[in-house]
Amino acid sequence: MTFYSNKVDAEAGTNGFGAATTNDASAKFVKVDVTGRQAIYALTPIVGALSSPTINASAVAGVGSAICKVPPVMICNPDEPSTNTNELLDFNPVRGTGLRLVTGSATVPGNFGWLESGLGNGTPALAGELGYNVPLGPCQAITGVTTKTGMDTSVLNAFNTRFDVYANGNTTCPNQGGGTCNPAVNTRKDLVCPYNSSTSCKNNATWTEVTYDPPYSGGVATTLPTDKSMDPLIMGYPHDLCHSGKQSTYTCGIKGSAVWDVNAYFRVNYAMTEADWRTAMGPPYSTTTQIPARYDVYQWELSHTNVGGYGIGVYQTVSSPANNAAFSFAASGNGSGVPASSSQPDRRVIAAAVLNCQALNVHGKTTDVPVPTWIKVFLTEPAVKRGSGSDLYTDQKDIYVEFIEKTKASEDAFASVVRRDVPYLVK
Repeated sequence: MTFYSNKVDAEAGTNGFGAATTNDASAKFVKVDVTGRQAIYALTPIVGALSSPTINASAVAGVGSAICKVPPVMICNPDEPSTNTNELLDFNPVRGTGLRLVTGSATVPGNFGWLESGLGNGTPALAGELGYNVPLGPCQAITGVTTKTGMDTSVLNAFNTRFDVYANGNTTCPNQGGGTCNPAVNTRKDLVCPYNSSTSCKNNATWTEVTYDPPYSGGVATTLPTDKSMDPLIMGYPHDLCHSGKQSTYTCGIKGSAVWDVNAYFRVNYAMTEADWRTAMGPPYSTTTQIPARYDVYQWELSHTNVGGYGIGVYQTVSSPANNAAFSFAASGNGSGVPASSSQPDRRVIAAAVLNCQALNVHGKTTDVPVPTWIKVFLTEPAVKRGSGSDLYTDQKDIYVEFIEKTKASEDAFASVVRRDVPYLVK
């Protein structure tokens, strides 16, 4: 037996290695050569001669893997150089790094695009796959995916149901296939709505953003601001500092610095100082100066829904806009009145395929695209337009996420993906 790390070498019989005892991680394909066997058979009855040649045989096989129960999402590798020719270039951001993903045609690094869902080419099919608790389409191959185009408001409306944001008070959950679109349990966000009571918005209420302008200027911010005068009335999980404020002040490209204003977040939402929240969250944050990832705070809030009268389990009223409130806890009360489902995967964590779009020349529909990396990301906010003109904070088609880790589909701690493996013959 000879092992190979990729299909190209397996087919060509190049760069193989022997027993995989020290190369298990890179052994993706195997070639089996059968020892020569002698075959004895009569040439013709007339001649009466017998032939006994030695016959050899070999076969090459691999395992085709797929990720199931994931939205059909891809991003272009934000670290890919414009001159890159390596289709398998890896992506290794620091855990907690913010990514500003621009939806649309995948033509430049950082674009957030779509994969073929297998449910049809129409917008309702894509909207359903992005909005449903469990996507109804077939599994996505771990490598060899097909990219696709297509984007309109209805797609993002379906996506936003994960945050308890239902456009114009409607469910905005596509009826194709009969899927459901419940909100996450923790829907902390930077949006407020006119409210009926402590449990829901008024009928057909519109959501209003509460923007955050961090008090710093110039360069890539690596230290937390101390000025409290710019604190908003309520606060969702903010962007990295270099992606915060108006778009014209951004000092990072697609990839952020993993430094976000955690102090302001706890001041606004919990009336806590840095010492307070470090004690409340415990190790390792109580014993170091380490900044937690937003996803860490999100999980802590799920376990601490009411801390001294503050938290996601307590709705927050604001004075501007007047008579508006923020709802963050779908288990007891939320803006839409649509409850979270106890059986759904975490609605704010998704897997995404990272493609090297420059090397692959990906644009529009491209088939059989290799995927070097699948990543898990935390969805920090709904996709809505914040501000306008020179005061634009986010476009309607911006999606901001935080990198958690590379996906390990076979041992997924998020219960949001399932891996399927099927052996297949190469030659």
